[in-house]
Amino acid sequence: MSSIVAIVGRPNVGKSTLFNRLVQRREAIVDSVSGVTRDRHYGKSDWNGKEFSVIDTGGYIVGSDDIFEGEIRKQVQLAIEESDIIVFVVDVEEGITPMDAEVAKILRKVKKPIFIAVNKVDNAMRDADAVEFYNLGLGDYHTISSINGSGTGDILDAIVAKMPEPEAIDLEKEELPRFAVVGRPNAGKSSFINALIGEDRNIVTDIAGTTRDSIDTKYNRFGFDFNLVDTAGIRKKSKVKEDLEFYSVMRAVRTIEYSDVVILMVDATRGFESQDQNIFWLADKNRKGVIILINKWDLVEKETNTMRDFEAQVRRQIAPFTDVPIIFTSVLTKQRLLKAIETAVEVFENRKRRISTSKLNETMLEIVQQNSPPATKGKFVKIKYCMQLPTPTPQFAFFSNLPQYVKDPYKRYVENQLREHYNFSGVPITIYFRQK
Repeated sequence: MSSIVAIVGRPNVGKSTLFNRLVQRREAIVDSVSGVTRDRHYGKSDWNGKEFSVIDTGGYIVGSDDIFEGEIRKQVQLAIEESDIIVFVVDVEEGITPMDAEVAKILRKVKKPIFIAVNKVDNAMRDADAVEFYNLGLGDYHTISSINGSGTGDILDAIVAKMPEPEAIDLEKEELPRFAVVGRPNAGKSSFINALIGEDRNIVTDIAGTTRDSIDTKYNRFGFDFNLVDTAGIRKKSKVKEDLEFYSVMRAVRTIEYSDVVILMVDATRGFESQDQNIFWLADKNRKGVIILINKWDLVEKETNTMRDFEAQVRRQIAPFTDVPIIFTSVLTKQRLLKAIETAVEVFENRKRRISTSKLNETMLEIVQQNSPPATKGKFVKIKYCMQLPTPTPQFAFFSNLPQYVKDPYKRYVENQLREHYNFSGVPITIYFRQK
């Protein structure tokens, strides 16, 4: 479970540039998700072995000068409520502005770690000017230049020092799985949970969730035992106009991060839209198990191959991660709801699946020897050994003489072979090629 770092501050102080600087540390797991949040950027990064999420709140403030102060207050309040660590970016060229002072006034009441990043400090003279920011009353500051990276290493050192140490992975530890029910508004998420819970309230325990709009419901029926998490709907950025809905978007993002399996509900009458793809991407990048429920299937006019064609279209849109269960449901008629839960539990078990090193080598070495990576520059890649890494999600290391010559198409081939021989349905797989 990674920490969430929120970057806040008034417009044009360099928040987005700092965001780009932070997340590019590991480009393989970084993306800017347009549409999941209102002009927000969401990325994954790590420093000194600690992985964390970064939220750039830079795009939220819109409109004329007379509403800036109110909007920035909402932005900071959101960061206070939903993040673990706050980075307050200010501009050394302009000094302390009234809006900076307003933000500092709010932050002084907060118990969470707060770091002042004095941006645009790219020479010794500006370094001396930064002393002014002691007057914000938030303690020490860090001078940085987000455009060229100066000082970012020092502030990252300080940030990760405030994060908890990564917990030792106990693969035998039994905890209730957390299934997050997410999707666009009106896809049937709450109705799905209500249909599962039914009227027998003695099997339900409402637990205060990590946020006000995400509530854990303990479910223990039909031999299943897990926490079900309902979230507010995620809409496209052009639709997120109300403050309450914007808050719900951020909370849904956090709920995905803190879940084990994501149940993505899709409105069959609208099809699998770009926003559904964005939510799927978010679950994939966070290495969560995923199942897709096509809800309201009873409202769709059907022909002979309607279900087959709909499923094929969804798989084209989520490629290359297509090994995902897709279930056609109707909450209204309670069609296939139990199958949905059975599948979610199966995906949770797949996510924990461990393959012994001997069995893995026995299977995979024969496969890669029969179909070796293509030669590059006259050099042949030989894979000699493989193992599953001791991580909470399926990750595999293949050791070879020339790992740098193994390209993405071959990595996908190896992943497909793993999926063919072992059941990892609904679970992202990460494959590394390393020097032997």
